[in-house]
Amino acid sequence: MAKRKIIWSHKANIKLFEILDFYTKRNKSSKYSAKLYKRFKKELSLLDKSPRLGIKTDYEEIRGLIVEDFILFYELTSTIIIVHTVWDCKQDPKKLIIK
Repeated sequence: MAKRKIIWSHKANIKLFEILDFYTKRNKSSKYSAKLYKRFKKELSLLDKSPRLGIKTDYEEIRGLIVEDFILFYELTSTIIIVHTVWDCKQDPKKLIIK
């Protein structure tokens, strides 16, 4: 089986940038942001071998992969992994919109 390509939706890219930018400004360094991004990529790559690794959501086709204080909401096809959004678990869950 060929390795699935990871695709970040427009919304997920924006959320990812906001999170990484927040930590870069707060820490006055990009070290933690780079480490966090690498961790996201590493955890997403595990989905190739264990596609049901994430937790179920209200959407049948979408699962959530917990990485530190974040949840990466993703959808799988036979060839790609689509990251729909990145959620900081410290936020109000009423504001979560996955798709």
